[in-house]
Amino acid sequence: MKKILFFLSLSLLSFVDMQGQQFKVITSVESIVPSGLGRSRIIDAKEDKDYAEYTSEQTEDDNTRNKSKRSEIRVKNFEETKLLNFYNIAGIRFQNIAANDALISSKLSAMASEGWELVFVTSAVEADAGDKDGNGIFITRYVFKKD
Repeated sequence: MKKILFFLSLSLLSFVDMQGQQFKVITSVESIVPSGLGRSRIIDAKEDKDYAEYTSEQTEDDNTRNKSKRSEIRVKNFEETKLLNFYNIAGIRFQNIAANDALISSKLSAMASEGWELVFVTSAVEADAGDKDGNGIFITRYVFKKD
């Protein structure tokens, strides 16, 4: 009887493992453009794409290229949550940052309640950084997984 239970348990575990994991990326983009002129959003794609359809392999002997169009890669079904910009006409706006934190926390909580586990977060800033740099974004990617 113990052997039967052991093999049933092992079979169940291998079945669960064969199901694989799902990953999902949510991105927040926060404008660091002075005077509040930029756009800030949380972006959540609502359709899946198979990377293999847009991937080509190149070797010295063969330059096989994937002929897919850029327009085919675009995701047209996505959720866009408005965020506030970091700056307004008077300068940095801490209330806007607090509001964005509340909205992002709400989105992360909703993802967790749907069974997604936050496994990785990465952030970056893009800016010209020249003498008169007036443009830039603060981008954060939240990587989730679900078994």
